Amino acid sequence: MGSWRSLRWKIALLVAVACCSIAFTVGVLVHGSTYDRSMNDGAAKAYTALDGALATERGSGDGADGVDGVDVAHVVYNPEEMPAELVRKAREDGQADLYDESRRYSPRMWAAQRLDDGALAAVSLDMTPDQLSRRALDRNMWKYSLATLAVIVPLSAVAAELPNRRLRRVARTARRIASGDLAARTGVGRRTGDEITEISASVDTMADSLQDRLLNEQRFTADVAHELRTPLMGLVTSAGLLPEGEATELVRDRVRVLRTLVEDLLEISRLDADAEQADIRPVPLGEVVAESVARTGLVARVTVSGKPVAATDPRRLDRIVANLVTNAHRHGAEQGHGQERATVEVTVGDGVVVVRDHGPGFPESLLADGPRRFRTGAAERGRGHGLGLTIALGQAQVIGATLTFANAADDGGAVATLRLPG
Repeated sequence: MGSWRSLRWKIALLVAVACCSIAFTVGVLVHGSTYDRSMNDGAAKAYTALDGALATERGSGDGADGVDGVDVAHVVYNPEEMPAELVRKAREDGQADLYDESRRYSPRMWAAQRLDDGALAAVSLDMTPDQLSRRALDRNMWKYSLATLAVIVPLSAVAAELPNRRLRRVARTARRIASGDLAARTGVGRRTGDEITEISASVDTMADSLQDRLLNEQRFTADVAHELRTPLMGLVTSAGLLPEGEATELVRDRVRVLRTLVEDLLEISRLDADAEQADIRPVPLGEVVAESVARTGLVARVTVSGKPVAATDPRRLDRIVANLVTNAHRHGAEQGHGQERATVEVTVGDGVVVVRDHGPGFPESLLADGPRRFRTGAAERGRGHGLGLTIALGQAQVIGATLTFANAADDGGAVATLRLPG
């Protein structure tokens, strides 16, 4: 049935309101027209009956007992027996008619005429049959209007389902594109048509443009990394041949940073191209994480609950843990008692690895949109090229794991949680 706030039910409601408005307008017009015709016909019959009755009394009639069931004995000459409004109009205009509804179930049409001697003569007709006919017409109009409405509204809801379904498909495609599936398309092509077709074509065009730009960016990143690799190897070799000294150590440090950056760029280019394939096998999760932390050469407290075993790719898990620990150590150290002490904690559970620090925490932009390459977030998070978390997230996707980022509630430190599949 869908939500009552959907476009389908809004269209059905609009159709219902339109049908009710039309039915009400037509009903009012028909009722008014029928009422006017009934009043005109009743007044004409009343005048005819009055003329026939007066002619009969003068002896000039054709001997008829009355007109339309009005006998001559029904002629009224006493003004007190006539409605006061009828008497006033007849005395002013010479003749008048009046529809008297003072008796609800026996309405009458009066016709009065001023005679030559100034007296008034009037007759009245019973309008009950006309009243019953009008009421029956009103009932039938409302009954058939409601019956028509009961048919039209469901049909309009069914008819609105087709454009509603097309709009939902466009919305699903847009959500898939927003989540990173740039191959998603609505499938309408480039043909022209109604507004929904134009929206669908615009979404497809936008996806094509985004995909082209992303592919160009990926190719550029890969090309730059590959082009830098050859001269970088020369720099590494040359730095190793330099004589020992403070300047040499500075050069070697910068070369190591540049080498790490190029290797990260190459890894990201492979992740973007979906060229990475996971080698899944059972591994002792606690031992693998402890070895990964040890290889970083950084201080971190590793806590393992039990002896968890996970089916994953140990090499890619090592890359994820190493990047998370490096990021936490770089940004999560705090100053205390005149010396810097590492506050990185790694907790390993059943299929879960949590890396947290006690620094300023992740910036709001990272929590909202995820890590972005070449963006380190807030200035207080320290220096870096911003590729570590991006690589960790990409490798987690390769092994089918989920990597989430949050800030601790107690001290605001950054918390990265890796949940392995199974």
